[in-house]
Amino acid sequence: MVKLTDDYLQKAAEFADSGIRLPKYDQSAVVEKTKENPVWVHFGGGNLFRCFHANIAQQLLNQGKLTSGVIVAETYDDQVIDDIYHAYNNRILSVTMKSDGSFAKELIASVGASIYFNRSNKQGWQNLTNIFENPSLQLATFSITEKGYSLTDINGNLTAAAQSDIKNGPDNPVTNMGAVAHLLYARYLRNQAPIAMVSTDNFSQNGAKLEAAIMTIANGWAAKRLVEPGFIDYLKDRQKVTFPWSMIDRITPNPAESVAQKLQEDGFEDYQIVHTDKHTNIAPFGNTEETHYLVIEDDFPNGRPPLEDAGVLLTDRQTVNDADQMKVTACLNPLHTALAIFGNLLGYPSISAEVENPDLLALIKNLGYQEDLPVVKDPKIINPKDFIDQLVNKRLPNKNIPDTPQRIASDTSQKISIRYGVTIQSYLDDPQRNVQDLEFIPLILAGWCRYLMGIDDQGQAFTLSPDPMLDQLQPAVTDIKLGSTLDVHQHLQTILSNTKIFGNDLYAIGLGEKVEQYFAQMITGKNAVAQTIKKTISQKGNY
Repeated sequence: MVKLTDDYLQKAAEFADSGIRLPKYDQSAVVEKTKENPVWVHFGGGNLFRCFHANIAQQLLNQGKLTSGVIVAETYDDQVIDDIYHAYNNRILSVTMKSDGSFAKELIASVGASIYFNRSNKQGWQNLTNIFENPSLQLATFSITEKGYSLTDINGNLTAAAQSDIKNGPDNPVTNMGAVAHLLYARYLRNQAPIAMVSTDNFSQNGAKLEAAIMTIANGWAAKRLVEPGFIDYLKDRQKVTFPWSMIDRITPNPAESVAQKLQEDGFEDYQIVHTDKHTNIAPFGNTEETHYLVIEDDFPNGRPPLEDAGVLLTDRQTVNDADQMKVTACLNPLHTALAIFGNLLGYPSISAEVENPDLLALIKNLGYQEDLPVVKDPKIINPKDFIDQLVNKRLPNKNIPDTPQRIASDTSQKISIRYGVTIQSYLDDPQRNVQDLEFIPLILAGWCRYLMGIDDQGQAFTLSPDPMLDQLQPAVTDIKLGSTLDVHQHLQTILSNTKIFGNDLYAIGLGEKVEQYFAQMITGKNAVAQTIKKTISQKGNY
């Protein structure tokens, strides 16, 4: 039996017997280099980082092209740092689950330090501030999900927390964006050293959203004269601070019991999954798929590690945006969210099980090939049709990926404007197309409204996935009973007219009524959701 904290240099044979690939470097040396010359900070210590970013750093360390490790800054859950990072010497067992049923296991030791970065943790707060003051720091990357950047409520007004951050200045922020602005201000005051702030979160134009949020806080401080005027100039100087855009793609589900059991059978001790008090699901291991992409705008004013030598595609902003638009708004994320919505309603335990249903497979094919693909710009570095082909034929059917509709359905209200609103806008902007020809996007949006009822297709209650807008959205539909006759418009009008959710008032562009019609079909009784999908595919689909 081996465990993460074993001396892998001394026990290489035992790790090999467990089928675990090892680092080609001494972790202790990397830790020392990280203290002396920090290069890379990553915000968000969750499963995506553990299976993707940390692996990129590992490859570079193995090649001798990086000597300093990644500093993980977890902003949300202190237990992630205490019970997962510190408890296991900042090591990770990465488990790649291949479509042939096999596992590839690798001990990742590329994390040079891990910090709970929250104002309540004085030591961690000061440690990361000191790191940001170090001119050797070249980049900060982010995987904190869409809601981690949010400073506004459903009506577009600054939240109370954001207002508090602006009022209280750079020493006492409570939002993620306020805390990051604090770090940049500390860097400005110390030496004005350059840095790249790289969002690798899974939404379109992520760098622009990060920049806008930081500037909102910084401009608020400047208006109240809580920071030096030169701070704004520093943030706007592209020779000093950049916010590169990126496209990231790697399915990384929560750690699975099936994987834990297999690791135990293979002689690995640290297989226990941790469910924190803040509902983070994490483990000493991370499970992920084999297919992955990371495309980043090559704009690093303080230099960067040779990320391309670890498979990262470095290019210009337009190409990043095209690749991202292809994936996030058309060829993957909209299909994933559709499966999440209907998987909850139809009682499916996994994404792979869903695509065995011919109607659900046809639904996402019609969405991807029929409605999304025609308005996607080819980014050239990745072929859009080949991307969908790979998704529907290899990635989603992979039973080895224990991904669930419930995980994907989290924060759907924050995703819809990107995953469906961008395609809707493309139809509106193209004089050769008619947005009212869309059928499957309205069907999915109706499915989401039906999902908000919290009643599945058999009439049984189910637990909705976390979403910051549930309290505002659910009251419109929770009193609806299956089989009842009611005025659908009266219930859905406030939801479907919300431009923050959809990017447009759906009634103003002629889609609101179509969504209502599909919704009305889905509440006629038991099995109505499944029947509505089947009927729509039969009448409107080409796949």
